[in-house]
Amino acid sequence: MPWHAPQRGAQGVGSPRGELMTTDGRVPTFRSLHAAGCFVMPNAWDAGSARALEQIGFKALATTSAGFAWTLGRADNHVTLDQALEHLRVVAAAVSVPVNADFEGGFAIDPEHVAVNVKLAAATGIAGLSIEDSTGNALHPLFEFDLAVERVRAARRAIDESGTGIVLTGRSEGFVVGRPDIDETIRRLRAYAEAGADCLFAPRIDNVDHVAAIVAAVSPKPVNLLINAPFITVAGAEALGVRRISVGGTLARTAWAGFLQAAHEIADAG
Repeated sequence: MPWHAPQRGAQGVGSPRGELMTTDGRVPTFRSLHAAGCFVMPNAWDAGSARALEQIGFKALATTSAGFAWTLGRADNHVTLDQALEHLRVVAAAVSVPVNADFEGGFAIDPEHVAVNVKLAAATGIAGLSIEDSTGNALHPLFEFDLAVERVRAARRAIDESGTGIVLTGRSEGFVVGRPDIDETIRRLRAYAEAGADCLFAPRIDNVDHVAAIVAAVSPKPVNLLINAPFITVAGAEALGVRRISVGGTLARTAWAGFLQAAHEIADAG
């Protein structure tokens, strides 16, 4: 596929760390996509995959922390803040559509440190980012409720102070980390909405009734739905009131599967 360089403004590309990077109107565009209907926001893992997805016609893209980590030969959640920020700059500069960042847990625990890092991310050219509540500790996989809420509130404050207006997504990871409690998930998402999250997201929800319950609980704020298994169609999700659909690391995993299959064929069969 031939690459066609997206039209870019004179500002933004290549801005040094900490310097505000313009988004060429992509933040208002991204916000407008959340206002009505339902859109698919597939997850790219590098500049090339981002450009391919843009050329296919997707109106917005997301990053994937897992897909990016794999490009570095690392497991998910094992990249540094500086590596993540540079990745966001590269992907945002490669396309002209809005990019939403999988910013994991903000690369910090303390809310004030989360705020500092969110400001750095907001300066990379992204149009949105998510903050999740998983700790990485198997014994205590979710941040304590009040701390989790304060982390989202700190991210909201940082975005407001940055003047970028990027979309903040609050993520609750209970269904990812072995705490699949829909009532607790809804309690957290409601609190994140009240703390200033623009969009709400609970990955690995794969039950239609649960999806409908989350949409109803946080309405009128939009809900992101991860679809990485065939339990619902885009039309079905839209009918439930979902505004945004992502696929997580699924496309990256599919690409790796094809690569490894071909490599094994070369190695094993010559």
